[in-house]
Amino acid sequence: MTQALVLDEQKLNEFIGKAVGDFGTTLSTALVVIGDQLGLYRALAARPLTSAELSEDTQTAERYVREWLVNQAAGGYLEYDPLSGRYSLPPEHAIALTQEDSPAYVVGGYQVVSSLVLAFPRILQAFRDGSGMLWGEHDENLFEGTERFFKPGYLANLVDSWLPALDGIDAKLRQGGTVADVGCGLGASTIIMAQAYPNSRFVGYDNHAPSIEAAREAAARAGVAERVAFEVASAADYPAAGRYDLIAFFDCLHDMGDPSGAMRHALEALAPDGAVMIVEPMAGDRIEDNLNPVGRVFSGASTLVCTPNAVASGGEALGTLAPEAAIADVVRGAGFSSFRRATDTPFNRIFEAKR
Repeated sequence: MTQALVLDEQKLNEFIGKAVGDFGTTLSTALVVIGDQLGLYRALAARPLTSAELSEDTQTAERYVREWLVNQAAGGYLEYDPLSGRYSLPPEHAIALTQEDSPAYVVGGYQVVSSLVLAFPRILQAFRDGSGMLWGEHDENLFEGTERFFKPGYLANLVDSWLPALDGIDAKLRQGGTVADVGCGLGASTIIMAQAYPNSRFVGYDNHAPSIEAAREAAARAGVAERVAFEVASAADYPAAGRYDLIAFFDCLHDMGDPSGAMRHALEALAPDGAVMIVEPMAGDRIEDNLNPVGRVFSGASTLVCTPNAVASGGEALGTLAPEAAIADVVRGAGFSSFRRATDTPFNRIFEAKR
């Protein structure tokens, strides 16, 4: 006889509750992006509002705003006063939802997630046949959202912490050096460095042409276009003449089809006393080290965008949660004699490679 399965009813109910919470989180992702793009959060940051007042202030349809407000209050993003019928945005939440230069700004992450959900049919097929999906084939919100997601961390850490943690690079760039930003996307990291080091010159490389066009426009707006160039090129074919004092890979090595080839090319392009900076998402060395909220986010992104891009590029990705030893193997296998973790944050590991 087969023994009857005994269920833990409390554990079952707790899981159902978790699932319902995830339903709400998933549905609310698009609503956060809508709130950002329509200025709903900015209006609520100014003063508490009813649905009618918010609709009037933002020139939006009240019937939709009414439902949006309930969703946001139910999720704890807004606070509701039943006496006045007004909703308010706590100042701490306003920082995270409206201040793009704050290290706490999170809206870019919602924009990324909303774009990746649209890739579901392609990724489902990839699970079945092992195919891939190039970065540039995703919804365009991925490109802007990625910049908005990573830029606050770059603003908070890149100049004050990460570059000074590299051996001699901060002083070299202050005096006047040359920098290659490989996989630069929309150019945020390149422009931040250029603004901090006015005596140095910078080139951003990316294989996604629309991102390069946007980066050029951003450099012009930032007033650094004379010292910053953006060119369409991959990590394996940008000019390599042994001339760069710093070559940077910001959150991109892990999703390249040939990370070893990218590092070999970087070694060719590096000045004799230069350094390569590799910024990678925070991850543990063991699977159990990544069973946490950060690991959940990064493994989800790896499944939906990073690994498919590498597969479509003809390789096998390191993956967003690549352990440090795997990155070290790639770097040393490319010919670098020195590799170390220079510093880190709760969300990033910053590695230095030298000849």
